[in-house]
Amino acid sequence: MIITYYGLSCFKVSSGEFVLAFDPPSKKSALKSPRFQADGVLISHDHDNHNGYEAISAKEGKEPIKISSPGEYEIGQADIEGILSRHDDQSGKKLGSSTIYTVSLEEMRLCHMGDFGEAELRPETREALGRIDILFLPIGGKDVIGPETAVKIASQIEPRLIIPMHYEKKELNDFLKEIGQSGAKPENKLTLKKKDLPENKTIVSVLSPAVN
Repeated sequence: MIITYYGLSCFKVSSGEFVLAFDPPSKKSALKSPRFQADGVLISHDHDNHNGYEAISAKEGKEPIKISSPGEYEIGQADIEGILSRHDDQSGKKLGSSTIYTVSLEEMRLCHMGDFGEAELRPETREALGRIDILFLPIGGKDVIGPETAVKIASQIEPRLIIPMHYEKKELNDFLKEIGQSGAKPENKLTLKKKDLPENKTIVSVLSPAVN
């Protein structure tokens, strides 16, 4: 599996020829839209910084499958579940809803938290997530959880690997200090197999945004 970061909440996850895109910015966004082909596009919520389905190219003339709401799905070899969450700590009254996605691929379970803004992980959400190997976790505060809450959420989920997203440099430094991994160095992309994941502990991988 190869994981590439494109900034904010956008990732490309590749398993051989199979590709999923998470939260690509749209062409209306001030953020740069990524340029790659995918089999599926997963969108956490309808915002220009996250809903750029049209920015992702078709593969061999076949348009990618779009997923943008809670439910159970299957794309190629990936089993996907969308789980309803709130974009704020006021039951969604301020910013509305967002969708968390879990993806089972290559015998690993990935979780993209989307624009998660809840102060705590509700018991029903924790149960729906199940065992998580790789957690894409927002940490930047403002419209999502901040570093301190992100560490608390991570401790509830207990993933084997955390990939921070939706942050600026200060928030990243605060998160790494809070979680006790200040030495984590940015990587251009992450290539891993299940056997590469640590046992009985959580590590953090920081990814530098790729340039299209």
